[in-house]
Amino acid sequence: MPELPDVTAYVFALEERVRGREILGVRVASPFVVRTFDPPISSLKGDTILRVSRLGKRIVFDLRSGLFLVIHLMISGRFKWFEESKAKIPGKLGLAAFDFENGTLVLTEAASKKRASIHLARSLDEFQRGGIEPLESSLPEFEKALRGENHTLKRSLTDPRLFSGIGNA
Repeated sequence: MPELPDVTAYVFALEERVRGREILGVRVASPFVVRTFDPPISSLKGDTILRVSRLGKRIVFDLRSGLFLVIHLMISGRFKWFEESKAKIPGKLGLAAFDFENGTLVLTEAASKKRASIHLARSLDEFQRGGIEPLESSLPEFEKALRGENHTLKRSLTDPRLFSGIGNA
């Protein structure tokens, strides 16, 4: 269940592999995964990744063009790195592949209901949920967010408007 610790680990690993690299191509095996149409996903070709970061439970690739590639793995989405460029996308599980000169990043999802998503956006505004970063907040900030709504502990902790990235796990 990719959530704050898992997404943070992905960001760290991806930053090492793709930061500063040009995207040679994008292959989409399952069109439902791409949730935006403007700008088109094909416009990623030739763009360069400047930075990889986390926004809540999403992984964000900042691109030289000023666009943002935003990927939400949901419950069973995973990234797999292959050392060869243009690696094959796995049959039933494969959703998309991003080709680089040093390898291929493949997005997979092992679930019958495909919920992972890829967005290509001009701004990150629509993805901002407003929750505080739990590992960066002070104890008083954390307590204020936790007591700010009349919810059970679990409901408060999993609300992305209160806490960014914690999720249900």
